[in-house]
Amino acid sequence: MSKRTILIALVTLSLVAGASALATQATASRSHPASRKMLVGVFDDPMTLGTPDKGFTALKGLRAQVVRITLTWRSVASKRPKVATDPADPAYDWTVFDRAVLLAKKNKIQVLFGIQGTPAWANGRKGARIAPKNYKDLRNFATAAANRYSGAFERKDSDTEETLLPAVRMWLAWNEPNNPNFLAPQYKKVHGRFIAWSAYQYARICNAVYAGIHGARVGTERVACGATDPFGNNQPRSRRPSISPLAFLRLSKRYGLRRFDAWAHHPYAPRPSESPATKPKSKTAVTMGNIGDLTKELSRLYGNKPLWVTEYGYQTRPPDRFFGVSWKTQAKYVGQAYTIARKNRRIGMFMWFLIRDERSLRGWQSGFFTASGHRKPAYTAFRRLPH
Repeated sequence: MSKRTILIALVTLSLVAGASALATQATASRSHPASRKMLVGVFDDPMTLGTPDKGFTALKGLRAQVVRITLTWRSVASKRPKVATDPADPAYDWTVFDRAVLLAKKNKIQVLFGIQGTPAWANGRKGARIAPKNYKDLRNFATAAANRYSGAFERKDSDTEETLLPAVRMWLAWNEPNNPNFLAPQYKKVHGRFIAWSAYQYARICNAVYAGIHGARVGTERVACGATDPFGNNQPRSRRPSISPLAFLRLSKRYGLRRFDAWAHHPYAPRPSESPATKPKSKTAVTMGNIGDLTKELSRLYGNKPLWVTEYGYQTRPPDRFFGVSWKTQAKYVGQAYTIARKNRRIGMFMWFLIRDERSLRGWQSGFFTASGHRKPAYTAFRRLPH
């Protein structure tokens, strides 16, 4: 989610400043039930893919159990493979992802791969956020990925050396498909009326990823769908149409989303004045403060599916004076958000974004480290979370 997205959401939802804190301060402590299993992790592609040695060292220090990594279809398959289900097809380049999974195994961290980003050859030379013309291409790529990271695939390093790649058992289909930054268009006029085109497309995207991963039959994979943005205006005629998370879940079901193993969501608060427990003023938003609304609707539509929080965080002031909270407050909110997630028995994963602040203020400053490497109090708060 970009800062521009948040700003637009604030205007669209007409949220007012100074929302009252509805929850008492809750910190992660020994009071959490030992029997409750919830994976705790971090999402930060620039660190895990760009500077992986530093990134995985930081993850180990944070005691992260899982790391989310974007497996960009567009970068792995810049040209169409001849045998798309074969991970060894010469059109594929898995180099940076092989390196990441090997470092994850070395540091005893599980990997959640998120597949997204359509190659130009698969969507008529359009951008990464445009869905493929033929969803079989996406399904074949998912099968190739599942086979490569099955735990049994040996990468050929030379004529005499091979490397057995570790297994990846958790997968995510796309990112924030109800947000036009990641899937476009959100609406389309068909026979004179608007339909939620992103939900229509996403039903097919998720079906393809699910079929491709499970079709490989390599183990006990789990495929999550959704990874939804917490906001949406449901206004096809607006300058920037988007779809609210509950509406997107319902529409995806209507348009044919059949099966998935978990639903994922990003329950960010809309402004720094709202704590993790604050209920949103908008009736269409789903934040950590009303996450139960999502699990209730998920149950109605699909039964007792798990919910994964695959992205969450608070930015800090400094450096961000507009979107940030104090360093001390960020550390407090780490514990509060964890507590809310831990108490909800449907939530099986809680993932923070980022490890390290982005340098540009147009990016995100929700890391445990500043851009210059200074450690924030949230680092200690996160590593002390009970596992």
